[in-house]
Amino acid sequence: MIEFDRVSKSFWTGKQRKVILERASFRVEPGRSLGILAPNGTGKTTIINMMAGLEKADEGQIRRSSRISFPLGFMSGVVQRNSATENSRYIATLYGLDPDYVEAFCRYLFGGEEYFEMPVGTYSQGMKTRFSFALMLALEFDIYLIDEGMPATTDAEFNRKAGAILRERLAEATVVIVSHQPRVLERFAATAAVLRDGRLYEFDTLEEARRLYEYDA
Repeated sequence: MIEFDRVSKSFWTGKQRKVILERASFRVEPGRSLGILAPNGTGKTTIINMMAGLEKADEGQIRRSSRISFPLGFMSGVVQRNSATENSRYIATLYGLDPDYVEAFCRYLFGGEEYFEMPVGTYSQGMKTRFSFALMLALEFDIYLIDEGMPATTDAEFNRKAGAILRERLAEATVVIVSHQPRVLERFAATAAVLRDGRLYEFDTLEEARRLYEYDA
């Protein structure tokens, strides 16, 4: 479970205070995936990062009682000067997993065997996306956090393998996905919410959330 209890978050833009959340309270229950609709620039990524523990609230409490993923595509913890082998084994130790298993899993999913011993910092953006996605899927979570949909790669074989593994994971896990496009949420969440003016309006169905979101647009 992830619970926000009267959570406030804002940023100073240099000209004014930008409010992301204002005393917001809501819960993400296991088995009940949630989609959050919000226009670009309103704080979707900030909320996902707060759920993951990457950003702190200004006020209120955020409680976590599940294994929660880092946001899909997030590369923190990956040392750019180290190889994929070194990084996958290091991340495994952080999560208390078998380094041999995590390395082998990432090698299988990542492909491009000739690059696995090269520094991650030398990778193209597509290769970095593949590696971060492989890392996330190597670590099993109760709740998966997705920011603006699935990462795009041009590697059809990777997409096929990763998609099959992700479908297996999500069959038993919970998803929180944020996006500015309702169609992105359709694959992952039945319930949805709309972020507007620092408040989160929750609905039982994506269609109800879509009506408010599109009316407000």
